[in-house]
Amino acid sequence: MKIRATQAIMECLLEQEVDTVFGYPGGTILNLYDELYNYKDKITHILTAHEQGASHAADGYARSTGKVGVCFATSGPGATNLTTGIATAYMDSSPVVFITCNVSEDLLGKDSFQEVDITGIAMPITKATYLVRDPQTIPDVMRQAFAVAATGRPGPVLIDFLKNVTFLNAMIDYEFIPWTQNRSCSSIRALSHSHELKAPEPNLGDIDKLVEMIAQSERPLLICGGGVVRGRAHRQFREFAEKLDSPVAITVMGGGGFPGAHPLTTGMIGMHGSQASNVACNECDLLIAVGCRFSDRVALQPDTFASQAKIVHIDIDRSEIDKNVLTDHHIVGSAKRVLELLNKRLGQYHHPEWKEHILPLREKQPVEDCDKLTPGQILDAIQKAVPHDAIVATDVGQHQMWSIQHFHFEYPGQLLTSGGFGTMGFGLGAAIGAKMGNPDKVVIHTTGDGCFRMNCHELATVEHYHLPIITVVFNNGTLGMVRQWQHLIYHEHYSQTTLDRGPDFVKLAQAYGLKGKRVTNRAEMEQALQEALSCGCGYVIDCQVDMDEMVRPMVAGGAHITDFLLK
Repeated sequence: MKIRATQAIMECLLEQEVDTVFGYPGGTILNLYDELYNYKDKITHILTAHEQGASHAADGYARSTGKVGVCFATSGPGATNLTTGIATAYMDSSPVVFITCNVSEDLLGKDSFQEVDITGIAMPITKATYLVRDPQTIPDVMRQAFAVAATGRPGPVLIDFLKNVTFLNAMIDYEFIPWTQNRSCSSIRALSHSHELKAPEPNLGDIDKLVEMIAQSERPLLICGGGVVRGRAHRQFREFAEKLDSPVAITVMGGGGFPGAHPLTTGMIGMHGSQASNVACNECDLLIAVGCRFSDRVALQPDTFASQAKIVHIDIDRSEIDKNVLTDHHIVGSAKRVLELLNKRLGQYHHPEWKEHILPLREKQPVEDCDKLTPGQILDAIQKAVPHDAIVATDVGQHQMWSIQHFHFEYPGQLLTSGGFGTMGFGLGAAIGAKMGNPDKVVIHTTGDGCFRMNCHELATVEHYHLPIITVVFNNGTLGMVRQWQHLIYHEHYSQTTLDRGPDFVKLAQAYGLKGKRVTNRAEMEQALQEALSCGCGYVIDCQVDMDEMVRPMVAGGAHITDFLLK
């Protein structure tokens, strides 16, 4: 049947079961927003305060729900304001489809008002980009974009429609195809020649070889990476860990892939990793990393990383194999499928001596008993006050590491954090997306005073849509993680890290129509949390923390994984 080109875009969103879109309108995308008006009963649009906030919200929605997030923006500065959010999603393998509109064909390449080559800009930070010049290709491009974003190693995709493609009189042929069927369409397969729309099937010989290596190991260690979370392979990973009876170290992106309170968990690994995880990595004889990139925050010194071990890498992305750390064996495939095949072939192992050596090294994060407010007190109060399934969205820095060290994440999508790109300002947008995707769950946003300044204007979005998100600001008057490095490595040269300036975060919350409270001790923190949980609206808790609090442990970048600067 014949329908409007803009209508086809909306129908394609419905094909993919999209019910929520985050965005910000502008001149070139007005035709699309005009059509969205006709779909307001089927698609909820969340208008953020800034395009970057929309990008992080779509990302947080995707991470917390396992669905593909969707974000709209106009051309020029609207599109370029998305790039930090696109790169954040790309580094952490989060499936988001970004839809922008550009100037008309006759104005393209003429430095027209708000013109920019956003497909060229976004090419290095997306799985795919599309510049749509012909309205007849809309259904195929839309379907392919969602398929590419969600399959294989997930990631962001950008579609840029020329404005003339979205003219309200542009009519195209369209047939509704549910997303469960459209990936098998010949047109999609033809368009997707450069993208595998299915994860590679693991080689059974590679599986059998790993089974043999496991049988010969006396000191195995598992690393739970972000691929376990993205692939929703947490049940298969847990079965594997328990059959192997092995300690489990968890990367920042692996939070929620294996229960944080499980008896086999050794905690975070790497720069701020626990002594148990880092020592186990140094002393194990078999290291099996599942969905882990071996980034410089984990494999700080690649040449000596797990030097006593046979290293095995399981990953869906062949390009990650031997990229950062040379392996002795690898298996290419989705975490879920590889682990299913391994679990069928594994018997029950027992490694009591190895566990008795490693597991006692686990440090319980301290909760100081003192009058001043400490990070441990803040996080302990949160953990005791909120439901165990509460979602935690963080920004980047000391509060991020403290949060990940302290909380026990139990399921994929419970922790939302920018692990690869390290994006300050990610947390509030991500919390908005998580709350929209999980309206029945409590959402906590932990941030620092430096990070919160980056995107605090999204409090307007929190207020307008009545989202009871609790923002906890670790306010130490400094860029804490940078100051920590300056203290330990740069001879206490505190260059441009002191934040001795406004705003007053409580008054800022009130200015946006929300509630807030400044707290200086644990009793005040506990009271503020109870108010925040019961008030039914957004709430900002301004926690006054000492400037010289530090994240412990810490290993310097490029150092051996057990050379702790701080313990």
